[in-house]
Order: sequence, then structure tokens, then C-alpha cells
Amino acid sequence: MTTVKLYDLVGESSGFRFSPYCWRARLALAHKGIEVESIPWRFTEKEAIAFSGQEKVPVLVDGERTVTDSWAIAAYLDERYPADSLLGNGETKALCYFIKSWDETALMRYLGPVIILNVYNHLHPKDKTYFRNSREAQIGQSLEDFSVDIESKLDLFRKALSPVRRTLRHQPFVAGTTPNFADHIVMGRLQMAQVASPLPPLEPDDPIVAWRQRMVDRYPALAH
Repeated sequence: MTTVKLYDLVGESSGFRFSPYCWRARLALAHKGIEVESIPWRFTEKEAIAFSGQEKVPVLVDGERTVTDSWAIAAYLDERYPADSLLGNGETKALCYFIKSWDETALMRYLGPVIILNVYNHLHPKDKTYFRNSREAQIGQSLEDFSVDIESKLDLFRKALSPVRRTLRHQPFVAGTTPNFADHIVMGRLQMAQVASPLPPLEPDDPIVAWRQRMVDRYPALAH
């Protein structure tokens, strides 16, 4: 049987996995029960994924198929391995896409300033110049200035998670009685926060903590 491979963004330590998009892909593979060889990848190792025709991870290699982008990977896995659907039918897929859009705007907006300097500090030395230059060009200021008052930014991140809390009052998972890719999207962002935030991303009594534990129990290999 061909080994499925996933190129996964890491810091100086291969255990510092902070990409929410790679976490989405890892969760999707775990959801399908697919064993995967995780290949640590760093920002400046562009040549290692040049075969994919682009410069970002996650990159999934399944036999002769190469798939990039976490959303495209989920769609491919549903096509190739249809049992235990990730995206469901058209309406469910549309709702998953809404969660994706909300995560990439509202959640990342507040989490970014909390984690960015800590991510920089945990990168391999060869990645630091690239990361600083590219991110400072995006945000229009230094990483240090962007990261001031992280306590208040973290509070905004926690408040932005309110829709998740309200949902979990009525059901055990974001998707309902069982998780799907909507849960993986939210979990990916929280894994980023768990790994990269210098402060605890959630209060201990936050109901999202219990949901996260249900996810870890369901996918034990992903406990971090």
C-alpha cells in the first residue's frame, strides 16, 4: 500500500507545528483513518515542495496524486476515500466554507498579534529573516510593534470564539453529533493557539476546552 505523505510546517523543533492549515489536513486524514508520513518542512525549504507547483504547505502526496491547500485536500479525501465524509453534501459543504471564511478573518485577526513574535522566536534560524521580512511587509509594522498588549488581543480572540461556545451548548461538536471539517477548521486554529501562544489561549472553565478534549479523544494521535 502506498504511504500517504503530508508536508507539515514546523519551527526549529519538528514538534513545533503551528500551521492551522496543516492541522486541518492532519485532522482530515485522522478522520478518514488514513495513516500518514508527516514530513517536517520549513519556510525556506521551497525546493522540497517544488514538485507541487507552488510554495506553501500543506502538501499531500497520495501515490501519483499531489494536492495542495487544506480545503482542496479535504475535498480530495472525500472523493478518494468517501467513507466518513468531511464536507458532506452541497449544503453542508457551504456551511463548512462559511466556518473557513470566519476562521480566516475573525479568528486570525485577533490571534495573529498574540502569537506572531513567539512563532518568530521558535523558528529555525534559516527561516527568521524570511518570516520577519514577509510578515512585516504584510502588517506594515515591526513584529514587536504588532505584538504590543497581547493580553487585550487574546481577550478579543476569546470573545471572537463566542459562536462556537453558543453552538456547543446545544450539541457536542460544531457540526452536530459528530465532527466534520467545520470542527477541524476550528480545531486547527485552536491548535495554532495552543502551540504558539505565550499565554493560555482559553480559560480553564471555557466550554470549548471540553470540546477540544472530545476532539483529542476522538483523534488521540493529534494530542499536543
